[in-house]
Amino acid sequence: MERGSPAAAGADSGEEGTLAHLVDDPSSRKQFLRMVGGAGAAGAFATLVSACGAREQPIGVTQAAPDDGVVGEFGPGDVGIVNFALTLEYLEEDFYDQVIKSDKVKDRALLKLIKDVYENEFEHARALERVVEQIGRPVRRPKVDFDKVLAGGESKILATSAEVENLGASAYLGQAARVVDRQILASALAIHTVEARHAAAFNEMAGNGFSGDDQLIGSFPDGPFAKPQTMKEVMKEAKKFLPEGIPKLESPGA
Repeated sequence: MERGSPAAAGADSGEEGTLAHLVDDPSSRKQFLRMVGGAGAAGAFATLVSACGAREQPIGVTQAAPDDGVVGEFGPGDVGIVNFALTLEYLEEDFYDQVIKSDKVKDRALLKLIKDVYENEFEHARALERVVEQIGRPVRRPKVDFDKVLAGGESKILATSAEVENLGASAYLGQAARVVDRQILASALAIHTVEARHAAAFNEMAGNGFSGDDQLIGSFPDGPFAKPQTMKEVMKEAKKFLPEGIPKLESPGA
C-alpha cells in the first residue's frame, strides 16, 4: 500500500489515535506501564510520547487523574507533579554539592561518579524550573540536612547515594500515570531513566547486588518489574533530609 493513499492515511490516523489515547488517558497509561514494567519500558514510552508530537492543549492543562497518595502542598495536576519532582532534584543536587565540597570522598572512582551525577541533577533541576515557571507557581528550594550522612564518611555517603537515587527513580515512575501533558510526560520519563541508571551505578559500587532488603536497596530492587511509589511514600522517606518539611510555593508574582 502506498503511503499517500487514503487507506494508508486512515491507517496512520488510527495508529496515531491509539498512541494518543495511551498517552492522554491516565488509566490506559498506568495499565501499559504495569504490564511492561521496568526502566526500559519508561524509556521506550518516552520515545513513543515524543513521536506523538505536540498536544492540542496548552502545556500544563490537566484533566482528572488518579490522586492516591498525592501531596497537595505541591499544587494541582501537572504543576504539582513538576514541583514534586523539582523538590527531589533540589534535594539530590544539594546533597552531591555538599558531598563534593566536604572532601569526605577519597576514592577517585566514587568521586568521579558523584561529580557526574551532580551535573545531571543540576541540569534536571534547571529544566524543571523552566517548566514550572511556565505553568504555575514553583516550589521553593527546600532546606536540607545531610550532616549525619557526611559525618558517616565515604561508606555512608555511598549508601545514601544509592538510596536517594532509587527513591528518585521510583518517584518519577509513580507519577507517570498521572501526568497529562505529553511534553512533561516525555521529560519526566527521560529523567526517570537517568535516575535509574544513577541508582544502578551507586548500588553496584556499594556491592548491593541486584536486590536488597527493601525497595531502596539494590541495582534492581524490585526485580524485573519496577514498582512505583506515591508522593506520600516518597516524601516519607525524603523528610529525614528535610528538617523544615515540605517546602512552600513561591508567592504569586515572585
